[in-house]
Amino acid sequence: MIYVTRRECFNAAHKLERADWSAAKNQEVFGPCANPNWHGHNYVLFATVKGKPDPETGFVIDLKKLSTIIRTEITNKVDHKNFNLDVPFMKGILPSAENIVKAFWDILVPHISKMGCTLHSLKLQETENNSVEYFGE
Repeated sequence: MIYVTRRECFNAAHKLERADWSAAKNQEVFGPCANPNWHGHNYVLFATVKGKPDPETGFVIDLKKLSTIIRTEITNKVDHKNFNLDVPFMKGILPSAENIVKAFWDILVPHISKMGCTLHSLKLQETENNSVEYFGE
């Protein structure tokens, strides 16, 4: 099995806040991420697919096609947007990095499966020091 990873970047804002909690509790639990005026990140998404190389091309997946899928289905819909307000597939979901990467997974799986390989993992880097990784489990 060969694993191939594509990196894509985007910028987006969000706020971590539960409407059923007080402002004090949101601040206590989410800290600066509960800023009432939102905050943003320069996100980096790593999509890793796995499969066997095609005998004619030597590719597990054409990386240009993988990039197009990620851009069409994800980054074009979230870049320079607010996850809380502007992204329909995040409506009603607390936009933590964990929930964002899970939503991305659910969107990408059917598109990547059509390419003859399998989505192995998604890693979403939110800051230089913080990232989440999801394997579809």
